[in-house]
Amino acid sequence: MNLKTKYILFLVLIHLLCLVLSYVVFRDNKLLFILSELLVLISVLLSMSIYRQLIRPFVYLKEGVNAIKDRDFNVKFRPTGKPEMDELIGVYNQMMDELRIERTKQEEQHFFLEKLIHTSPTGIVILDYDHQIKQINPKAASLIGAEPDLFIRQFNDLKPGHSRVLKTPGLATYKIQKSHFIDRGFSRVFILIEELTAEIFEAEKKVYDKVIRMMAHEVNNTIGPVNSILSLTLDHRDLWKTGDKSALKNALQVALERNQNLNLFVRNFADLVKLSPVNKQQFDVLVLLRSVADFMQIPAEKKGVVFEFDFPAAPFYLSADLQQMEQVLINILKNSMEAMDGAGVISFLADQKERKLVISDNGRGISTQTGEQLFVPFFTTKKDGQGIGLTLVREVLLNHGFEFSLSSPVPGRTDFVIFLH
Repeated sequence: MNLKTKYILFLVLIHLLCLVLSYVVFRDNKLLFILSELLVLISVLLSMSIYRQLIRPFVYLKEGVNAIKDRDFNVKFRPTGKPEMDELIGVYNQMMDELRIERTKQEEQHFFLEKLIHTSPTGIVILDYDHQIKQINPKAASLIGAEPDLFIRQFNDLKPGHSRVLKTPGLATYKIQKSHFIDRGFSRVFILIEELTAEIFEAEKKVYDKVIRMMAHEVNNTIGPVNSILSLTLDHRDLWKTGDKSALKNALQVALERNQNLNLFVRNFADLVKLSPVNKQQFDVLVLLRSVADFMQIPAEKKGVVFEFDFPAAPFYLSADLQQMEQVLINILKNSMEAMDGAGVISFLADQKERKLVISDNGRGISTQTGEQLFVPFFTTKKDGQGIGLTLVREVLLNHGFEFSLSSPVPGRTDFVIFLH
């Protein structure tokens, strides 16, 4: 039994009781009986009026609830002139306005998102709660179409928040990234697929072009002069029969040195592309630094470069590849010495507390533009440079997991910092 029925039944029982009591009490007095009946009738009319006023909000609420269920947010009520009722109607109408505005915003956002997904140059795959493909945009459909099983297997194996590069049996290369979003309180997964084939081919072509140009330049710089010297030697064989052989010896010495330089260049290039795995062992970094300084002492003295040391008293142990770290330090010192126009100072700082090495020089310094390209393979600012030294340094330090920086914090000073964490 609902509240409406209970209220009507209550009114009927009360008024029937009043009628019976008025008859029992006033049956001998017809005037009073008629008056009592009139009062009961008036009470019935008032009760019906109050009933209509009380039940009207419930009718409105029911209609409003049905409108909300049907997602029809255009249903609004007019004021009735009753303060209490109008206050309820005002709250309801305001709520419907907010719901309608919010639904419009959501529909606009949903339409924009659908349009964005559909026209995106990146493949987008949205999975349902069971991790099955729910939605897929045209780009993803074209990418997956050739190898659907391969891509679906990658989707299942990849964890949310991670990415990987996928190479198909053909030449195509893709980057797959998996992430998630919250939909009505539940996590849903989506996949981004980006084709990298063209970019990789273009990057490889640029590297190949640069390497080939550099190799051809070095080889031509050697073959041309050497061929000229050999031709000159063949054309003046009679000079070997005379006593004056100094000119030919000098020419042949130049050819020999140039061949040795070419051999060194090729060997350095091979060392860069065939860097051996890290063979870690524990050693004292301070001993290594002094050993490298002693090795570079003679060329430093020729240039008038002085070494200064700021080392702790206790040993500074490090687990790393000794030979590779030695090569790193030699390359750093050579660059520091070549950055000086004449005499200068190179200082070594070993901070055991922060576990870092700092090699500083007071040479020309590094501009911001140059600093951004120093570790780019084959980039060099030297006239006869090969751009291999700092690339080798970078590869060794990255293989060890050591962070590093090369910059000029103040004019006329350059710091190479290695963090040995």
